[in-house]
Amino acid sequence: QVQLVECGGGLVQPGGSLRLSCVASGITFSIYNMGWYRQASGKQRELVAGISSGGSTNYAESAKGRFTISRDNAKNTVYLQMDSLKPDDTAVYYCNAALLRGDYWGQGTQVTVSS
Repeated sequence: QVQLVECGGGLVQPGGSLRLSCVASGITFSIYNMGWYRQASGKQRELVAGISSGGSTNYAESAKGRFTISRDNAKNTVYLQMDSLKPDDTAVYYCNAALLRGDYWGQGTQVTVSS
């Protein structure tokens, strides 16, 4: 059974930082392309950052320079370091594990940026 479990969300003030983690089980983690998506209330889910099985990264324009995605294959974990957070970053953040034949999603973790 495949599971992606996110943690690390919460309430943070503007300008603050959070580190999200996603632990995967039931898959050969190292061969999957991993991504962090987010969905704000009333909006479509969007890609925030991705990291390939080979370690190449890509970011949404809104995340460049503030967020960093990384992975630790030994721990079956992908991370999203979020710095200089803004109220517009408020959303549910989801972890995704993808191959050409299909993908898996975590349950999401809420990030709220507010003073």
